[in-house]
Amino acid sequence: MAELTQLREVPVELLRWTCNPDLLGFDTTKECRRTEKIIGQSRAVKAITLGLEIESPGYNIYVSGMTGTGKTTTIKNLLAQLDLKKPVPHDICYVHNFKDPDSPRVILFPAGQGRTFRKDMDELVAHLRKEIPLILESDEFKKESEEVINSYRQKQKEIVRDFNERLLKESFQLVQFQMGPFTRQDIAPIVEGRPVPFEQLEAMAEEDKFSREELEKIRKKIVEMRIELEGVMRETRDIEREIRRQIATLEHRYGSPAVTAQISDLQLRYGDSNEKVNGYLDEVREHILSNLKMFQEKEEEQSQQQALPFAVPQAPARRFIEFKVNVLVDHAETEKTPIIIETAPTFKNLFGTIEREVDRSGFWRTDFTHIKAGSLLRANGGYIVFDALEALIEPGVWTFLKRTLKSREMNMQPYDPFSFLPTAIKPEPIPLDIKVIMIGDDYLYYLLYNLERDFQEIFKTKAQFDVEMANTDENIQEYVCLIKRVVDEEKLLDFDRKAVCAVVEHGVRLTGRQKKLSTRFSEVADLVREAHYWAKKEGSDIVTDSHVDRAYEEKIHRVSQIEEKIQELIDDGTIMIDTEDRVVGQVNGLSVYDMGEYAFGKPSRITAKTSMGRAGIINIEREAKLSGRTHDKGVLILEGYFRGTYAQNKPLTMSASICFEQSYGGVDGDSASSTEIYAILSSLSELPLRQDIAVTGSVNQKGEIQPIGGVNQKIEGFYDVCRARGLTGKQGVMIPHLNVPELVLRKDVVKAVADGKFHIWPIRTVDEGIALLTGVPAGAPDEKGSYPEDTVGFLVDRKLRSLAEGLKAFAEEGKPQKPADDTNHQNQGKGEGHV
Repeated sequence: MAELTQLREVPVELLRWTCNPDLLGFDTTKECRRTEKIIGQSRAVKAITLGLEIESPGYNIYVSGMTGTGKTTTIKNLLAQLDLKKPVPHDICYVHNFKDPDSPRVILFPAGQGRTFRKDMDELVAHLRKEIPLILESDEFKKESEEVINSYRQKQKEIVRDFNERLLKESFQLVQFQMGPFTRQDIAPIVEGRPVPFEQLEAMAEEDKFSREELEKIRKKIVEMRIELEGVMRETRDIEREIRRQIATLEHRYGSPAVTAQISDLQLRYGDSNEKVNGYLDEVREHILSNLKMFQEKEEEQSQQQALPFAVPQAPARRFIEFKVNVLVDHAETEKTPIIIETAPTFKNLFGTIEREVDRSGFWRTDFTHIKAGSLLRANGGYIVFDALEALIEPGVWTFLKRTLKSREMNMQPYDPFSFLPTAIKPEPIPLDIKVIMIGDDYLYYLLYNLERDFQEIFKTKAQFDVEMANTDENIQEYVCLIKRVVDEEKLLDFDRKAVCAVVEHGVRLTGRQKKLSTRFSEVADLVREAHYWAKKEGSDIVTDSHVDRAYEEKIHRVSQIEEKIQELIDDGTIMIDTEDRVVGQVNGLSVYDMGEYAFGKPSRITAKTSMGRAGIINIEREAKLSGRTHDKGVLILEGYFRGTYAQNKPLTMSASICFEQSYGGVDGDSASSTEIYAILSSLSELPLRQDIAVTGSVNQKGEIQPIGGVNQKIEGFYDVCRARGLTGKQGVMIPHLNVPELVLRKDVVKAVADGKFHIWPIRTVDEGIALLTGVPAGAPDEKGSYPEDTVGFLVDRKLRSLAEGLKAFAEEGKPQKPADDTNHQNQGKGEGHV
């Protein structure tokens, strides 16, 4: 039995990968070179490079991978290293649309010209506000305008004079009556040498002071005269309109040289190769010449009377707003292709908005000067990077983003997901030439890929970041460069080579595989920072491996409270775990508790009970709805193993129940399937199992032990329990032999194994495992399916035959007695070969 427990233990040198300090070629990181090279992500780098260099529509990039693998840093470095031959993008401006004020026009200017054009337009207005009043108040203009006005006013007077003369001949006169703040003209009869209102004559006729026949004649005549008066007034109004037309023509003729000269200068400066600027400036000129009076008006004073009791006092209404230039994107200071890292990808931050304000009447209003650009417009002509989940979590972002990328133009609109306020303006769309790099996880990628048909068209490039890379000498040197970069950038203490080796070993442990190094560089960098912290606390001028170990231990201590609580429950016997003696149908399985930032292993008692019956293997966890699908599959595999191994020459008739004792939170995974087989074999053979050995390992129907996850945590979890109770030198763990390359155990566990106080056995088959646990050979069946005596197989086979025969006998005893006259019939049937 001693030989069985000592066979094929994992050699100490395979329990943990160690970094050789002599291979580093330096004493401290002060001697190392620093590099900005991207480490361990060649596949992702190729994909990102392809997406960046293909300019066809739809080649936006979705970058996936675990947090902390350097996705954002890598993208920044690639964009910085990219040979960007694109010119600096245009400035983007909105201006007033004189033909359709609700549809502001977009104008693109070469970089830096947007702000100068805005300044020149402001100066144009300021200049005309000074010059036009001088022109319109000049003696020449006044003289000519007075001549025009006087000539038409004379015509008005002649028309009115002729009409008055006709009235007087008929004993009527044109008079004016006051009606509140207004006056109106009317016709009144002349009675006794003075005009008398017709209403007064009516009152006199009622009192018989005026002849009714005469009153009726006057009434008819007044009606005729009023019709003629309307004609006269129409003629005078026509003359007034003609005066205004003539004055406008005069103003146009006087103002045109000054306005045209200013506009022509702007067209020469900005419109040489920009037809939209020329068209806009032509409209500006015509609008100014048609509204020269606006340049003579004084600033409006703020109205103190508010339409609503809650209205807020407003600033004076902005004048000349139609000549303003809204520079949405200004590239005056930009020297190369824009690269925007949007850290808060909300709707407004990504797409911009159209702001509103409350006017002096208490109503919402807006105009083109309230249009604000988002980061997509600021990155137009370049690249934008943002987090997918943070962007898509806000309503409307994904819909607007895919519409924008498909149409390749930006339609500015306010962010109003509930459509409470209608948009008053609809700006002209802005052409968009941008490369979007969206960072997220694989789950979100496949969700969008399968559920959003447009996603495949607008994100044609996927870059996957790996969480690990090959553990090679070259990559170890890259790790050194990473440490050097963190040390230099954050001005940390230098690391000696043993400390560097400790960091590299930690990178290996993060992967759980000896031949891999972790690319979760944020965690590695955190270890570097914390090791520096402990070195400074101790007053050291250099970081050593002890400081790295201290940093790791302290980090585990900060997050291991739950592990300690479970250990306390095991220590005081609340959670029942045996680490000595032997027990029939009971074995120590191993579980991993994953807390996110920290995972640890602990043993769990697994028991099995067998009996006569046909129920097969009953998974108590499944019956209680506490097991996952993977664990249920593992239990079904157990049945396949027992049928294939022990039911080739007899029916498998048994009932067996298996249970994770004191498990109340659910069980999943198949890593305990071999453990459950050992418990059932022990129950059938009545051979007790060693309780000082914990077991882990998946199994297939052939009885082969398969690798599992979390092997390091499981070994360390059982070691901690045994250490707390006292190491006996016999305790240990059985693991799948295929997990040996994944062993990166803690140093204290490795030392215990080296000192013979703890053991780790690599197991290939169920037969090897049951022999080690029971101290009895498993045995192999002969051609007839019989096992040698004094083997586990013999005892199990004997028990299964006993159960089958017992069940058959029990069934026979329970049959009802047959009538006597049926005996011959039954015998005759048997003789004819019927059953």
